[in-house]
Amino acid sequence: MQAESIMTKPVITTHANATIAEAVELMLSNKVSCLPVADSDGTLVGIVSKSDFLRREELGTQRVRPRWLEFDLGPGTVANDYARSNGRIIHQVMTTAVISAPPGASIADIVDLMMQHRINNVPIVDRDRVIGIITRTDLLLVLIRAMPKQGTTPPDDDLIRNAILAELQSQTWSGGDLIDVRVSDGLVELKGAIVDERQRKAAIVAAEKVAGVGQVKDGLLLSTDPFGDGFEAAEKAGTPSRVPLVLLPSHITWT
Repeated sequence: MQAESIMTKPVITTHANATIAEAVELMLSNKVSCLPVADSDGTLVGIVSKSDFLRREELGTQRVRPRWLEFDLGPGTVANDYARSNGRIIHQVMTTAVISAPPGASIADIVDLMMQHRINNVPIVDRDRVIGIITRTDLLLVLIRAMPKQGTTPPDDDLIRNAILAELQSQTWSGGDLIDVRVSDGLVELKGAIVDERQRKAAIVAAEKVAGVGQVKDGLLLSTDPFGDGFEAAEKAGTPSRVPLVLLPSHITWT
């Protein structure tokens, strides 16, 4: 799925010479959290978001630093903070280094940008012109559409078991085939050994995500010694034990 298929369009924009009051009213009336800033032909030149209006002199929330730190930072940084806290025109407070993406970007690309740059919105740009925007809300809408719907006809128990096992065995945290799965009428029982409690939660999640699973019963046994009682307990519980193979460095010589 590409950005152009999930982006919000047409995108609501403002211009660089708009006042902050005009931009805030535009945000509030349209219930949006940010505004791309575009020139007359739609070229993206900046972006403003609600966070740009939080540190304001009017609110008494402008950034205040000790004098010694201001001296260490230099006049440029302090002057920039002052302009952003007191500016009245959008070009005085907007971010000009905009993180954007092309229409063909994947959802994974968009999420990576959001996480890496700690942003909530990614404008979609085609030949420098802003044609849409993707927000975290847009991604949540995609997520809810992609999740399995409740009440669908459950598949065969064997298909459920095979799907869960395939998911577990594709994950490095699962320990390969140390976790076994039993399924009866959509009821899943997890058996076997784990060495970390966090594996329990992940294994349950892996089972619950498979379509047709009604309930997951946790029968996993925690072993603090992967060579000891935990594997014996797992074998008694019906899961074949596997002793991990430990590879020694080839340069070690035993005498």
